[in-house]
Amino acid sequence: MIRSVQEINEKIRKGKAVVVSAAEFPSIAKKEGIREASRKIDVVTTGTFGPMCSSGVFLNFGQSKPKIRMQRVLINGVEAYTGLAAVDAYIGASQERNDDIRRGLSPSRLSYGGGHVIEDLLKGERLTLEAFSSGTDCYPRKKWTKNFTLKELGDAIMVNPRNAYQNYNCAVNTSQKTIYTYMGMLKPDMGNINYCSAGELSPLLNDPEYRAIGIGTRIFLGGGLGYVSFRGTQHSPKVKRNKFGTPVEPAGTLMVTGDLKGMSSKWIKGLNFTGYGVSLMVGIGIPIPIINEKVAAACAQGPEDITAPIVDYSKDYPEATGKIISRASYADLRSGSVKIEGKDIPTASLSSYFKALEIAEILKDKIDKKDLYLGEAQELLSRS
Repeated sequence: MIRSVQEINEKIRKGKAVVVSAAEFPSIAKKEGIREASRKIDVVTTGTFGPMCSSGVFLNFGQSKPKIRMQRVLINGVEAYTGLAAVDAYIGASQERNDDIRRGLSPSRLSYGGGHVIEDLLKGERLTLEAFSSGTDCYPRKKWTKNFTLKELGDAIMVNPRNAYQNYNCAVNTSQKTIYTYMGMLKPDMGNINYCSAGELSPLLNDPEYRAIGIGTRIFLGGGLGYVSFRGTQHSPKVKRNKFGTPVEPAGTLMVTGDLKGMSSKWIKGLNFTGYGVSLMVGIGIPIPIINEKVAAACAQGPEDITAPIVDYSKDYPEATGKIISRASYADLRSGSVKIEGKDIPTASLSSYFKALEIAEILKDKIDKKDLYLGEAQELLSRS
């Protein structure tokens, strides 16, 4: 069975497309078989909602009078990158508040950063811009301070270089002291396991060999409409895979973009990791077109079929291979504990399965109501 994205969109237009979430599809495939399930189901919707540090927003402030070429910018005390045009800046999610860095505060006390700036913009709050310049003949102004809201900006375009990681490490700590990481607090002597994936709901785990997702794919991004704009940074598809072709360790990533003005603070939230720094929670959902049986077989995997490596984070930041202590399925991870060397170790997720499922259901509803059509990939993600 082979069908095109255009054929699926035509079924959506006629109200005849059958859409299910990635949580529902595995049981359908188990009952009906892959061939029949791929014939009956047109689209499988996915979702993820978790910390994605490699995120940020391009902002255009419009010109001041007299004009300025911004060479340094602070937004609510958080520095934004200004090596762009005169009044463009990029605020990175993990940039920490400038005063906190200057005062030498430890990461455990850093409570505000780029992720919070982005969330505050979406909340409609009035933020403070401080811009500085050496001044030129055509841009004579040297300092500009103004208060602004998201609505008052010329443009606010989210461009996230690395989102929706395809599988990821589960973190443990084999040392004798508590450590603080981007995977959260890790207790000594493998006292806990932290993981960060929606498992069978995660977008790229439903398209493990990149047969459907690529440049131009239309997505749910932060509550609004977004697109896959390129492969993400650190996209590394050459990894170990299971019999379904699904990576058993970190692999593919997505670069995504969308209009911040169409997003919601429900799906974009700043956060602070004690002892590490700031980040951003991002909601992403991708509808997977069931274009053939291979795509259907990948979507048919349940949480018991997908595994992730359990890696020791006590030796600084682990290399790509890391020290793999063990492996666990997402069914085991979500059970609340995983047994390693005879010891039951409690597990906790940094991402929200409940919110991921909600995103998948939102996509399903939008397609059913003909409010969303599939965006066909113009170029699939690299497999090498």
